[in-house]
Amino acid sequence: MNFFAAFLLGLINYALIDNVVLGRFLGLCPFLGVSRKTSTAAGMGTAVVVVITLSSAITFAINKFILLPLDMVYMRTIVFILIIAALVQSVEIILKKKIPSLYNALGVYLPLITTNCAVLGVAIDSAQKEMGFGETMIFSVGTAVGFLIAIVVMAGIRERIEHNRIPEAFKGMPIVLVAAGLMAIAFFGFKGVSF
Repeated sequence: MNFFAAFLLGLINYALIDNVVLGRFLGLCPFLGVSRKTSTAAGMGTAVVVVITLSSAITFAINKFILLPLDMVYMRTIVFILIIAALVQSVEIILKKKIPSLYNALGVYLPLITTNCAVLGVAIDSAQKEMGFGETMIFSVGTAVGFLIAIVVMAGIRERIEHNRIPEAFKGMPIVLVAAGLMAIAFFGFKGVSF
């Protein structure tokens, strides 16, 4: 199997079959908080794709060339959080300068990427599983695309829910959680797909 086929199958696996939000329940805060409109959700998902991809590449290099040789594996979490925080600040500055409307729409949720457990989870998982650089990048891009798919689909569902009659007890977050549960069940159906 050539690299392109392996890359494509890895992306499909991590984006749909092992979806970070709906299969592993990581990154739920922005998933539930920013998924009110598809445009905002797509912006947040894209920002998460950029941060996960860049942070995975940087954390891979720091883990392999600094932490492992110096036998400082116990510092992984702290170092990875610092790297992710610096990247999020960079993305925030770029969005503020280049796309102020998206920056304002994301509001408080943009800095929350720093504490998004999906971003940190990808970095720690790839380091603990001792993945190579190629596998780390496939894992990180696939996971990030899976987050993007999940948040955009949820935003589309929430936009449709706004225009429907819903019992009073289910209005607001309860119906969103029911929809998220149904999405998780639907994505669980991909578990039977094998390549």
